[in-house]
This record gives sequence, structure tokens and C-alpha cells, in this order.
Amino acid sequence: MIQKLKNTVLTRENDKNILIDYFFNKNDLQKPIVIFCHGYKGFKDWGAWDLVAEAFAKADFFFVKFNFSHNGGTIEQPIDFSDLDAFGENNYTKELNDLQFVIDHIVSDSFEFSAGTNTQNISLIGHSRGGGIVTIKAEEETKITKLISWAGVSDYASRFPKGDALENWKEAGVYYVVNGRTKQKMPHFYQFFEDFQANAARLDIQRAAKQLQIPHLIIHGTTDPAVSVEEAQKLHQWNPKSSLYLIENADHVFGACHPWKLTELPKALQEVVQASVDFIKK
Repeated sequence: MIQKLKNTVLTRENDKNILIDYFFNKNDLQKPIVIFCHGYKGFKDWGAWDLVAEAFAKADFFFVKFNFSHNGGTIEQPIDFSDLDAFGENNYTKELNDLQFVIDHIVSDSFEFSAGTNTQNISLIGHSRGGGIVTIKAEEETKITKLISWAGVSDYASRFPKGDALENWKEAGVYYVVNGRTKQKMPHFYQFFEDFQANAARLDIQRAAKQLQIPHLIIHGTTDPAVSVEEAQKLHQWNPKSSLYLIENADHVFGACHPWKLTELPKALQEVVQASVDFIKK
């Protein structure tokens, strides 16, 4: 029987709390752990992510997904973006710290489900911007045994404003991106760029990919309009030992959308999940 424990609160001293979900098959097996990281303007309850979690649980994985602490959601309102100030204060370093906190929580002896998890078998999956986060974390955290990116980005530096736009951002202290779905003006405070500059070496996805010593699967749609398939090909080039899995005519979210009202995954996302399950199990 699949257990779905949603919206557990991980409390942190001197930092924002993290909202987390656990999906698993209730049995006596010590299950491999899969930790999923959402992308930019994303959240753990987006679209078909619950169905993805169920599919991994049915395959006897202990599946974990969570909201990054500064993704713009709140503990009370985890879907969409009720705390835009927090969104503006987000940066890549904070997301790496959040992921590390989740990893440490799950591998601790005090974790309430420790009897049913295999802490020697931990895979990270990241979608889009989250693909970069998990690539960096997998290279620096020895507890991680396998890495998978779904429509993952290959670099962060090129995504920042340049020239006059960068100077205007510095002068104003903030620039806004309109969320096409919610129509919210989502702020990015200049600290985002300052933090990237201060941590540029650590946040170099190419560096991390080249130094990976664990199995690495790169999944990407060939018609992704948000993150070009060329970024997947770069990741594969940087880590020749990686596996590149391209899905013909798949978009950035593999056929899903928000809200996702069907009870089954779209075909492309089913293929993503199956390829990921097979990769972790082999």
C-alpha cells in the first residue's frame, strides 16, 4: 500500500523551514532513496509531480520531494507564490543548502522512516534549474550514489542579465519576471547575482559534471522550448561516462501542465519515469 505523507515541516534554527513529502510502499524492504528537486518558478505540488512520486513508490523507492525554502511558497500556502519577497531573496547557494539539509535529515538515525530506507543508495533527480542544483550537489556530497537530470540546465552564468540590463538591476536592486501562468511580477533582488559571483566556482555546472564519479543519466526532450536539448548534449560531452536519453518531440515538462487533472502521467513523462527507475535499479 502506497503511503503519501505530504506537507511535513522540517524546522530549522535561524533559517526558513522546509515543506517536504514522502511517498513509499509500506513494506519491510529497505528502499533506495530518491530525492527530487523542482525547478525555477516550480514547487513540489506542481502538475503531475504527485503521480511521479506514486510511480516511484510503486517501484519500491522511498521518494522525497520538497519545496526549496525560498521558492515563493509558504508553509500555509505551498502551491504558487504567496511570499514574493522570499522568492526575491532566493539564490543557488540557498537551494544547495536546502538540499543538503534534506539529505542530512533523511540519513540521520533519528529519521522516522529510517528502518525502511537504504541510506547507502541515494539518487538525486532535478528538473530544469533543479538539474543544475543536483549536479553540483552530487559532485560534492559523497552520500549520493546516482544522479539524474530532467530537462536540466547546463550553466547558470548565461541566464543573468548583461550589459545595461545588469547595470539597471544593480542600480534598482530588483528586476521582475512575469509568471506566464499566474501573471505575478516575480522579483529577483540583486543579491542573487552577488551570491552567484561570490560562489562562481562552486556554481559552475560544467566543473561539477566533469568531476562526477557516479552514474549520471541526462533526460531531455528534443523540442524543449525552455532549456535547449543542446544543454543536455553539453552535459553529456562534459561527462562522457554519462547516459544521454532523448525523448523525441517532448517539451520542457514532458507533456504535463499545471494543474494536472488526469489520473495518469502523460506518455513522455511516463517514459522519463521508467527510464529513471531502470537506471537506478541497474
